[in-house]
Amino acid sequence: MGHRAQFSQSFSRLQKNNEPRDDKETSEKKEESKRTEEPREQKSKEHEDPETRRNKEEEKKFREELRQKQESSKKQKGRDASIFSREGLTLILICGLFTIPLTFWATLSQTANRDELSFQAFKTRYLEKGLVTKLTVINRFAVEAELVQGAFSDETIRGPQGNPVVVFTIGSVEVFEEEMNAAQDKLGIPIEQRLPVSYVERGSWLNMIMPVLPTVLLIGGLWYISVRKAPQGGAGGAGGIFKIGKSKAKLFNQETDVKIKFKDVAGCEESKEEIMEFVKFLQDPVKYEKLGAKIPRGAILSGPPGTGKTLLAKATAGEAGVPFLSVSGSEFVEMFVGVGASRVRDLFKTAREMAPSIIFVDEIDAIGRERGNGRVAGNDERENTLNQLLVEMDGFEASDHVVVLAGTNRVDILDKALLRPGRFDRHVTIDTPDIEGRKAIFKVHLNKLTLKCVEDIRASQSDVDFNKYQQLIDEATDNLAGRLAALTPGFAGADIANCCNEGALIAAREDDTAVDVHHFESAIERVIAGLEKKSRVLTPEEKKTVAYHEAGHAICGWFLEFADPLVKVSIIPRGQGALGYAQYLPKDQYLVSEEQFKHRMIMALGGRVSEELHFESVTSGASDDFKKITQMAQSMVLQLGMSEKIGSIYFDTGNDQGGFKVHNTYSEKTAKLIDEEVKRFIDEAYDACKQLLTEKLELVDKVAEEVFKKEVLTREDMIRLVGPRPFPERNDAFDKYIKGNDVYKGNPKSKSNKDDQAPESGGEATA
Repeated sequence: MGHRAQFSQSFSRLQKNNEPRDDKETSEKKEESKRTEEPREQKSKEHEDPETRRNKEEEKKFREELRQKQESSKKQKGRDASIFSREGLTLILICGLFTIPLTFWATLSQTANRDELSFQAFKTRYLEKGLVTKLTVINRFAVEAELVQGAFSDETIRGPQGNPVVVFTIGSVEVFEEEMNAAQDKLGIPIEQRLPVSYVERGSWLNMIMPVLPTVLLIGGLWYISVRKAPQGGAGGAGGIFKIGKSKAKLFNQETDVKIKFKDVAGCEESKEEIMEFVKFLQDPVKYEKLGAKIPRGAILSGPPGTGKTLLAKATAGEAGVPFLSVSGSEFVEMFVGVGASRVRDLFKTAREMAPSIIFVDEIDAIGRERGNGRVAGNDERENTLNQLLVEMDGFEASDHVVVLAGTNRVDILDKALLRPGRFDRHVTIDTPDIEGRKAIFKVHLNKLTLKCVEDIRASQSDVDFNKYQQLIDEATDNLAGRLAALTPGFAGADIANCCNEGALIAAREDDTAVDVHHFESAIERVIAGLEKKSRVLTPEEKKTVAYHEAGHAICGWFLEFADPLVKVSIIPRGQGALGYAQYLPKDQYLVSEEQFKHRMIMALGGRVSEELHFESVTSGASDDFKKITQMAQSMVLQLGMSEKIGSIYFDTGNDQGGFKVHNTYSEKTAKLIDEEVKRFIDEAYDACKQLLTEKLELVDKVAEEVFKKEVLTREDMIRLVGPRPFPERNDAFDKYIKGNDVYKGNPKSKSNKDDQAPESGGEATA
């Protein structure tokens, strides 16, 4: 405290000493007192204690710093006040550029005011009175008339020789000459005494500067902005006026509000484990370095759309604990040359400064496409961007603590140099989830919704122990997720999220307080088949034809051993031209036998054969069925080796990467044999289908009449009409979640009167 008080007193004395003294006497007294105090201070220094001496030294140091600041401030003011500084010259330039057009405008205004004299007034006031001595035509649009001495008026100006001059404009030189000759003829002036007329071309500095004035203004303005805004970088660099070379990556870190975590990512456990290993290494690198391991420099996430590649990257950003830079591949591509490479450099520079860090490039195929070869012309700008990315990932200046993740749907078109080890060491493929993966994804999304089963349990089991209560809720949610997963084979994570959201929207549309099972099933049907076309009314003849068509599909699927379980038959028009469809529940299958292919072809032909057996003429409703069976037969012959005549040979389709047919990989003789085999497979399926439906003709009539009346038939209706299926079901999920199993145990209202539906390739549609 004593030290601070002494320093404050010293500062007060310093302020007093800095006050201006204009009085001469005061100045002399100050000098005299200073001379007398110097020996006194010299004597007292020997008796001062160390603390007092330190205070005086601090006071002296503070006074010196204050004096330097004052001098620096004066110099800065002098520089700011100088008109020859850079800022002053800039202001002068800007003012000059704006003064030029103002001066030009003022000159034009004066000329306009001066040129108000008309030719008729000139003749009356000056020519007829004999006041004109000479005429000068200037630039073929103005006439300068010199008057006699002393003929000054408000309309005259002083000429170069001091004589009065009037100026007026003319439209045409020829007309002016005719008018002058006519006027002088009228005045009776002889030809030899007529007024001399001269023609001159006068140049103006304004005429010379006006063409380049806009360019000068533009360049001056850009230079001024670049000097003020980016004194350390050019216009095209990362710090330029538009910052076009600076990376647009978004930074996520621990303080950033990223709500998605790894627990929110389901259905791809293996892929999630691969990515989590990157995060663990960056968080604890010593654990791996002790074993001599090196972290992979990058991983590329590939797979169909909607499988969770970007979601997995978001979860990485939410739990990484290290800086996470996210950027889209298309953000590197601009109309300016060199911008892409500049942004790549800036991105990796930022990542190295924050190391350890993670970079995520979404849709990397925008810049990572294979570089041009001899057949296809390349894109120089995109290739330069790719080259810069290759160098940054594994070049001389590569960093061991910057990990690059990338996502793409088309890994097959990426450049091979980008995929090699050392850049993207790991290729993580994220496929569509199986039934267990879909079930896990449904659980994640169902936990965010208000479910009918959960609300019923809360209302009826309020007095149950909490653990038992939570167990009942978990069982109900688990059963619901399993049922929905069984109904959605082939769905990706994005499709499942859309189904859950659509189910909630349908429940809100119907003013329900919770989402029930039939809401989800309606949402699944909407995603698969499209919206119901209630306004599309079929005639009785069309409706009957569609009913027999769908009945033929249903009967074939019911009595074929390797057909998928039937879930629903409908003749309600939906979506993109489908007038009806029969939907089945295919299981997650990775191997398909020859017998299964044949049974699927027979089932697909059931609609056309049923029409042939019940109507005199057939319709166009089987066009999609023919397309499917033709593709299956071609695959069996060309690629699967199921034809005895062709043998175990794989024939390429002859298509390039763009899907265009470029050539055949087999001879014409082989092509003829292939056509014969494809037709043989289809004919055999047709004969088998016709034989089956002829034997079950009465059942086809019964099913067609029922679907004609009700428009929708469920599996229970089929059992009631034709009896149980003669073969055991091969889909375990069907027996577990669909066949006679209520997802809401103990809830009688949960059994919906609406129809179960299943998606995807098992469904047959009639267009």
